[in-house]
Amino acid sequence: MVYIWDYDINELKKTEAGRILILERMINYGPGKEKIKLSEVKKYWDKLDLYPSSKRLLELLIWGKYRFSPTSKNYSRSSKEK
Repeated sequence: MVYIWDYDINELKKTEAGRILILERMINYGPGKEKIKLSEVKKYWDKLDLYPSSKRLLELLIWGKYRFSPTSKNYSRSSKEK
């Protein structure tokens, strides 16, 4: 069972937003004894609020490439060349 300490998990399962929250918690904090369904991850991918490094890794594992180009605010080619 995924660890949802601040919500009633049975109530969350009744709505799409609740199912997305459960899925986010499973990915970010570990699924517990349950397995994460790939079909659900793909279905709700654009709505998931995940840690950036986890999201990039999952993109690579699921689709074999980054769907969106990775960007960094602190890195630019011109500052590295100086």
